[in-house]
Amino acid sequence: MTHRIPMAGVLGAPVAHSQSPKLHGYWLRRYGIEGHYVPIHVEQSDLEEVIRAMPKMGFVGANVTIPHKEAVLGLADIVTDRAALIGAANTLIFRSDGKLHADNTDGFGFTENLRANSDWDPKAGPAAVLGAGGASRAVIASLIEMGVPEIRLSNRTRTRSDALRHEFGTKISVVEWVNAGDMLDGATTVINTTALGMVGQEELKINLDKLSPKAVVTDIVYTPLRTKLLEDAAAIGCQTVDGLGMLLYQAVPGFERWFGTRPEVDAATRDHILNT
Repeated sequence: MTHRIPMAGVLGAPVAHSQSPKLHGYWLRRYGIEGHYVPIHVEQSDLEEVIRAMPKMGFVGANVTIPHKEAVLGLADIVTDRAALIGAANTLIFRSDGKLHADNTDGFGFTENLRANSDWDPKAGPAAVLGAGGASRAVIASLIEMGVPEIRLSNRTRTRSDALRHEFGTKISVVEWVNAGDMLDGATTVINTTALGMVGQEELKINLDKLSPKAVVTDIVYTPLRTKLLEDAAAIGCQTVDGLGMLLYQAVPGFERWFGTRPEVDAATRDHILNT
């Protein structure tokens, strides 16, 4: 049998901005693995055709980004419970038996980032979550899995928060966006899953008067690395965790499945993504 070099990539539209090729390429070189990871711009109308062709081209798997994370679930033969619960997949594995396996590692990336970079105890008290989009679903699913006692959720469009409460259950209580500051009272974990505060976006305006210095505050945005929310929370005395770690940790399970080595997320990895 001819020797085939394993390939993986990231599917999206647009995809040029993705940090994944830089990250996976770094790990491939670092561990001396013969393999490739490439960005693949795919329009929605071509998604199925491209995915069906990839294993024949030597691909062992792929990451999936906007706007394909929901659509790939319908193409997969096997969908993990996590991906089904979140309603989106970010990691595909082309199995040797020809079956397409879809998983979601965003929640894993989120929790590992908090565990590695703070004294986070998910069971210590309520979590306050800002935003009810796709990232929020992954965060909420992982918070429930980690045993968070209560989740307070606020979104600019209330109907989206209500829909998530309906889906994920009574552990979630919905707070009006104008009162979002109130849900910080007693919260031990605070998560911004919105794009507010990101470069080129509106500022996140939330009253932090009720934020306890004992809370762990994280922002899944990583441009800028230190958002105003994190700066303000740090000034209050909170432990703060930036969003870059979530991007790095969510990539670990996929890389391990595709290339057979579990990569380490460390200072050198962070430095490579930030400074090259």
